[in-house]
Amino acid sequence: MAFLPMNADEMKARGWDGVDFVYVSGDSYVDHPSFGAAIITRVLEDCGMRVAFLAQPDWRSTRDFMQFGRPRLGFMVSAGNIDSMVAHYTVAKRKRRDDAYTAGGKNGKRPDRAVTVYSRMIRRCYPDIPVIIGGLEASLRRFAHYDYWSDTVMPSVLFDSGADLLVYGMGELQTVEIAGRLGDGWPVESLQDIRGVCYKVRTEDYMPRSAVELPSLERVKESKRDYAVAARRELEEADAVRGKTLIQRHGEYILVQNPPMQPLQTEQLDWVYSLPYMRWYPSCYDSLGGVPGIAEVEFSITHNRGCFGACNFCSLAFHQGRAVTVRSEESVLAEAKSFLANPRFKGYISDVGGPTANFRLPSCDKQKKHGLCKNRKCLAPKPCPHMQVSHTEYLGLLRKLRRMKGVKKVFIRSGIRFDYLMEDENDAFFTELVRWHISGQLRVAPEHCSAAVLDKMGKPYIETYRRFCEKFYALTSREKKDQYVVPYLMSSHPGSRLKDAVELALFCKAEKIHPKQVQDFYPTPGTISTAMFYTELDPYTLEPVYVPKSESEKAMQRALLQYFIPANKQLVVKALIKAGRRDLIGSGKKCLVKAPAGMQNSGKPKKKKYARYSRKK
Repeated sequence: MAFLPMNADEMKARGWDGVDFVYVSGDSYVDHPSFGAAIITRVLEDCGMRVAFLAQPDWRSTRDFMQFGRPRLGFMVSAGNIDSMVAHYTVAKRKRRDDAYTAGGKNGKRPDRAVTVYSRMIRRCYPDIPVIIGGLEASLRRFAHYDYWSDTVMPSVLFDSGADLLVYGMGELQTVEIAGRLGDGWPVESLQDIRGVCYKVRTEDYMPRSAVELPSLERVKESKRDYAVAARRELEEADAVRGKTLIQRHGEYILVQNPPMQPLQTEQLDWVYSLPYMRWYPSCYDSLGGVPGIAEVEFSITHNRGCFGACNFCSLAFHQGRAVTVRSEESVLAEAKSFLANPRFKGYISDVGGPTANFRLPSCDKQKKHGLCKNRKCLAPKPCPHMQVSHTEYLGLLRKLRRMKGVKKVFIRSGIRFDYLMEDENDAFFTELVRWHISGQLRVAPEHCSAAVLDKMGKPYIETYRRFCEKFYALTSREKKDQYVVPYLMSSHPGSRLKDAVELALFCKAEKIHPKQVQDFYPTPGTISTAMFYTELDPYTLEPVYVPKSESEKAMQRALLQYFIPANKQLVVKALIKAGRRDLIGSGKKCLVKAPAGMQNSGKPKKKKYARYSRKK
């Protein structure tokens, strides 16, 4: 086992005079299966390819891109584990100081819109070489999309980047097919029939076929209604069983998205996670302090893929898909066993999860043959009566991990779907979750309490969360443990008015929740919630949606969630007055903040008192 070569010297040290592929990443190199770049490069290697890993190249020069010489088959380009704009900027569009995916943890080692910048530089070096883009940034920007940072609708990243092919979703099977065909001497144009890819073609060269046509780039730029329609159709067809070819005109060209690639089945997932990962970063990063992003995941295990929860603000449904597939028990146990030989392993498995930790079954029997339901959710606003619910298999896996010699604790941190858990009539998993698998705090995501906002989020109503907490604390008390539920909460999501933010603040007070951090809604490409943010329409109904966009209102909604912080008092008072809730300003039990000087508890200004005096005669 060894890291892939990162530069020309390391390539030559292997006795290679060149490589088949250069994989370009916006992240530092971490060879761990929690990093998509590690998976794809190991898949290529397993296909018999010589692969170089070009991490965070200097995009201002051609030198780094040309150091390996012209690769025999092409370049593969990714921005890294997350969108480069999200990596660089906060929701307030301020530059971040930190970057967990960069050695040393400092921002600035990759360009904005990294996929586009890297691909254009490769074109300068080798104008006719195949360039294939993929990863989260490319996948979520595969159609004309609203870009929050420029506040414009941008074309598909395939056009801006000048790449030949875009791989969307989880790309292992596409990578195998691409590498095989290019290796056999096929031209890059021959790859246009592979599922799970997008390509561009001149309008006059497009061969008519059965396809769903989206409103064109020009139309979605001009009409917010058309943008909302396009966003809905894109997600409707993001299903490997029933998804159709999608086309979207971009001027003289047509963007073609082939139907999604079939998700990896158990045997294939086992293969992916059996590849020879180093599960660490190269020693060249040691002097910089390493790559912070590895700390939480080094001894974590991913046991599943896909999430049929499909929250509107989450990119999972659009990128990874809603269909749940799982690794075999033997594969997971073998990965855990491999930890025992690692000197850094202290007996603690930090996570056994995935997109949603407690999913091990397809949503229902119907979806295997017909795909997941179009425009319907499995869990919201109420669980589908056809949904199959069981934690038996997951619980059995956890029990075997706990019994493994050398393992002290097995934690679950990547997100228990509490609404799914509450549908299970068998309490065995919930009981053992509380007894064995929580490290003091269990983080779950109710996100809000207002029914109107939860509808726009695609989340279940708050009553389910209340029942979950009641049961959690009853079990915790019975186990005589000091453990807490920590809820993720979001402010300023489309549909959230000030009155909804006030309702959430009152909920937090009643539940004795004091969130240390509050996440403002972040409009990232490819989600239904982002389409709502931009268009102020619900893509499913095309009815108007209220969207808090001004910095002042977003600041007020955020402050209401942290009403207990003295520095927020002025904003909270302003928000309560604007929301018509002066009754919550004062010293009463229901009040959120005390009345400021000059204001009575009722919220009414105090009458000025004048000192009595007598005029001297």
